[in-house]
Amino acid sequence: MKAKQTIVELLTNVNIRPSLLRLKIYNYLSQNKNHPTVEMIYNDLNPEIPTLSKTSVYNTLKLFVERNITQIINIEDNETRYDADISTHGHFKCLNCGNIYDFSFDSSKINIEKLSDFEIKQTQLYIKGVCKNCQN
Repeated sequence: MKAKQTIVELLTNVNIRPSLLRLKIYNYLSQNKNHPTVEMIYNDLNPEIPTLSKTSVYNTLKLFVERNITQIINIEDNETRYDADISTHGHFKCLNCGNIYDFSFDSSKINIEKLSDFEIKQTQLYIKGVCKNCQN
């Protein structure tokens, strides 16, 4: 999202009606860099929005992904996380604490010559290891 662009403008620009629920979920995604799951979003927003359901969170995130304003992070097979940062960047998952950290990388330096005739739509890089906090 551009710095001066509001969430309402962002949603409107991709033809999503900016309902209160959608605004709250996108705001949560953009403010919480923990790459949350549906469960995390539901648990954190439910006290504020008692009528919230996991299905509505899931459907909203699905819409955000379809309109390319959110990306899915699948570092583990059994866990889907979401990220409002759709720029090309990598994700590091700590095998000890489970936290996920963003990092930047130069995708132009990745050798993908064999794919020169392909149209690349998305680049994701996942790394697993032990974060600096858990090493101490």
